[in-house]
Amino acid sequence: MNLWELYTQHLKPAIFTDLTHTFFPGQPKFPALPDEEQGHFCRLEDGALFDIQQYSFVGQWGTHVDPPLHMVPGGRSIDRLEVRETLLPLVVVNVADKAARDPDYCIGMADLEAWEAQYGPIPSGSLVAMRTDWSKRWPDPVAMANRDAQGIQHFPGWSLEVLRFLLEVRQVTAVGHETTDTDGGLACSREDSTWALEKYILAQDRWQVELLTNLDQVPEAGALVMVAWPKPKGGSGFPARVVAIHQAG
Repeated sequence: MNLWELYTQHLKPAIFTDLTHTFFPGQPKFPALPDEEQGHFCRLEDGALFDIQQYSFVGQWGTHVDPPLHMVPGGRSIDRLEVRETLLPLVVVNVADKAARDPDYCIGMADLEAWEAQYGPIPSGSLVAMRTDWSKRWPDPVAMANRDAQGIQHFPGWSLEVLRFLLEVRQVTAVGHETTDTDGGLACSREDSTWALEKYILAQDRWQVELLTNLDQVPEAGALVMVAWPKPKGGSGFPARVVAIHQAG
């Protein structure tokens, strides 16, 4: 079977689910980052032949890719991520119920063990996404940060033992999540926070996608994920378009 036949028989009738937030000024973001600015170079409504917009935003904006260079000196920049890494098996580990009960919940090995008991070993070279349904709070920055009276953030995150297992044992290519950070809200709120879990991922020469959405609309196993990004030379991050490809049900 050639790839056209594969497309016609399997991909064309598949469901394509957008896992990407539409970005705009005023959206939820990492607290230290400036807001996006939008403008027009020229407008059709002003009589110009073209409508050309101008955008100013940091690389880590909206649903975005963090390459190793984001936190690792000399790490791969976004233009050095291989194109074959843009289409991967998608694994969705659902901890939404636990995050609903405990907003500080960090995914544990029991969650991965339950997934593998049902579906088999997590595939090498896959993208593992943690589903928390935190994206349902979008686009409310206050709800996303979920700060208490002392200003401490409360949102779910990864754990080091899980990341070590995924990256070192299962040899996955990337991870993704719905929150603004890899580390949970409690860790990110510490004055001495080093965002150690995010740095660990990138130090393994892997990459991550932050601020995913619609993970509740895709199967936990069996889907593919397509992650597309621009190619800025030496880029340390950029907004991405993330699409899951899967069958009905």
